[in-house]
Amino acid sequence: MDDKNVLAERFEAHRSHLRAVAYRMLGSLTEADDAVQEAWLRLSRSDSDSVENLGGWLTTVVGRVCLDMLRSRSSRGEESLDARVPDPIVDSVDGVDPEHQALLADSVGLALLVVLETLAPAERLAFVLHDMFAVPFDEIAPMVGRTPAAARQLASRARRRVQGSVPTPDSDLTRQRQVVDAFLTAARGGDFDALVAVLDPAVVLRADTGAGAPLEVRGAAAVAGQALTFQRMARFARPALVNGSVGIVTDVDGQAMAVLGFTITDGKVTTIDILADVERLRGLAM
Repeated sequence: MDDKNVLAERFEAHRSHLRAVAYRMLGSLTEADDAVQEAWLRLSRSDSDSVENLGGWLTTVVGRVCLDMLRSRSSRGEESLDARVPDPIVDSVDGVDPEHQALLADSVGLALLVVLETLAPAERLAFVLHDMFAVPFDEIAPMVGRTPAAARQLASRARRRVQGSVPTPDSDLTRQRQVVDAFLTAARGGDFDALVAVLDPAVVLRADTGAGAPLEVRGAAAVAGQALTFQRMARFARPALVNGSVGIVTDVDGQAMAVLGFTITDGKVTTIDILADVERLRGLAM
């Protein structure tokens, strides 16, 4: 086996980890794959024999690539929006595909990814690499052009934002399924009171259709009212796992029209994140 094939095998051993890093950084499965591919190109052009810790080197490269991609979004005027819904990872309600396990480690729900979208690029990098992948601040600092102490502050600011905005979800999938089924039954029946009963008083609904500004609705009554507009499509809905939690997919003639991710805390729905951008959904595995 030649050196190139050996290097390719070594890289493949790290691919799932690198894709998990990039997905958390970018919230886009396509862009995550692009970032991982760029890491391979840089590795193939480098003097790999001088790399002592290949996994750490590749993580740093992917982090830098993702940071550049986030900054490029900002320079094009694509500032993060509170209601922007990242690409969901959809699985059968019976279980998560083994290929998705690394992507979904650490309970990376849509609600968390939505909040990460609102962070400044350097904050997101510091938080994702340190808090999710235990990369030391002295390795993060050169990526963001800061001292290790300043990189620590970036992560701390991001952590406060996340902790203050992302509710802790219930872990029992059976209980989640019961709540989501109750929501779906109420939506299908147009039962406003039953919808309010399953919603947390401070529930937040975010919907990204790809047309115009994303929608954000807050409060049980307002969200229940919005959910009633889902009544016609609810008959096409089926349960699924969305980023590892019980959610809903609506299919019409074999085409996914919407993916609804739920965060359920203490038996109540605290967030609903809806991706209804058909073009984006067409590129996702369902």
